[in-house]
Amino acid sequence: MNKPLYLSTLSLLGMLLFSTTLSAASLQAELVDSEGQPLANAVLTLRSEVAPVVAPVTAVMDQISQQFAPNVLAVRSGTAVSFPNSDNIRHHVYSFSLAKRFELRLYQGTPSEPVVFDKPGVVVLGCNIHDWMVGYVYVTDDPWFAVSDAQGKLNLEQLPAGTYTASLWHPQAPDMLPQDAGQVQLTEAGSLQRFTLSMQAPGGQTAPSAPVSAFGDAFKKARDAAQ
Repeated sequence: MNKPLYLSTLSLLGMLLFSTTLSAASLQAELVDSEGQPLANAVLTLRSEVAPVVAPVTAVMDQISQQFAPNVLAVRSGTAVSFPNSDNIRHHVYSFSLAKRFELRLYQGTPSEPVVFDKPGVVVLGCNIHDWMVGYVYVTDDPWFAVSDAQGKLNLEQLPAGTYTASLWHPQAPDMLPQDAGQVQLTEAGSLQRFTLSMQAPGGQTAPSAPVSAFGDAFKKARDAAQ
């Protein structure tokens, strides 16, 4: 190989990589309700005119202490999700949601095949044995997304600098529908932003501790929102 040409090619690649690194941006977000209280399990998604090429991945929705873990899982359309059962008892996972109907009959351990979530929307998960177990898979076509932690915070890293359209979602959002959060401008310096979600009045509800209609209520909201 011609040495000067080889060195020039390496220099060009180095400049491209350096430019890409410089243009990377990050977003630190805090998600709160209308009273300013932190919101855990809230989803923030971002989209822009330039969509990245995303390699297929497998996500995990576990079952720990007779609860879905995490309670809210956000994935991109086309993602395969594995449903291990880390409890020492059997579970029977299912969903009637329009975005994905499926059933994993009574089992322990990990089913051999993951479930592919190929349509955007809210998927409400239940257990046919433990009615208080309710989980959510939020399936989005947006390429960037994250779920807030217990303090209502999340980070999105290595985003191209530019303008994004943001949306928000939470299981207690009115009619369980995503909310428009306007535009977000990201620069190489990064951004720290606070987002407020409108929430449905709790109506005195408490976390169920016995088999009640928790799954039925959540499923009805998701079904009505999809119609």
